[in-house]
Amino acid sequence: MTVSADAPPDGRADPEATLDRLVELGAVEEAADGTLTTTPAFESDRRVYRNTYDYMGDDGVATTVADLFGVDREEAHRLLDAGEVTTEDVVAYLAIQSFAEESLGTAEHAMMAELLSRIGPDTPVPAGVDERDDDTYRAFLDEHPDAVVTVWRHDCSPCDLMKGDIDAILGVVPDDVAVAGVDGESVPEFRREFGVDAAPAVLCFRDGTLEATETGRKRPTELAALFDDVYGQTA
Repeated sequence: MTVSADAPPDGRADPEATLDRLVELGAVEEAADGTLTTTPAFESDRRVYRNTYDYMGDDGVATTVADLFGVDREEAHRLLDAGEVTTEDVVAYLAIQSFAEESLGTAEHAMMAELLSRIGPDTPVPAGVDERDDDTYRAFLDEHPDAVVTVWRHDCSPCDLMKGDIDAILGVVPDDVAVAGVDGESVPEFRREFGVDAAPAVLCFRDGTLEATETGRKRPTELAALFDDVYGQTA
């Protein structure tokens, strides 16, 4: 991310020290095995900004980049187009600013956003389901024209209830139909392409085309009937 002139000479804060600061602030926690995840409290703040900027469009994001980093809009668009700054960077920058509730040094703030853009919460996708993201869902669908893609979210009671039935749900998917899952909060491109903005959700693709979308908690018997309609009898 671009930082202003009051940053250190190389324009970057020390990553390890910044990570320690994120842990101290309660935005990141480290498991015994060294795995880093963001905390539910931080993700609550990040969700607010992500929901705003997912649908703001390039011009809105560029305006924010220009305001945050003191560049003109043309330079802001260039930074976004070149991938030097991403929407996720902007979301992380604003979220940690809100979460910290204190003044952050420019370089430290930028490094926090860089780290938080790469660190996320434990996935809400159930164990045993192939997880995909905005970089990989298209390859999955190209490889599997008959597929079921499930959408999950953190802090989602219906999602948690459906996870309790995941083995039974997988058991009623036809043998020749592939299954994947996505974290709904991390796949804005997927959601826009297929018009889904709720979780849990089940999307059924037949011959490469989206044939059905169901949202809300669905029990295995309900999904078995859905799969019969889309793919033919599973028995």
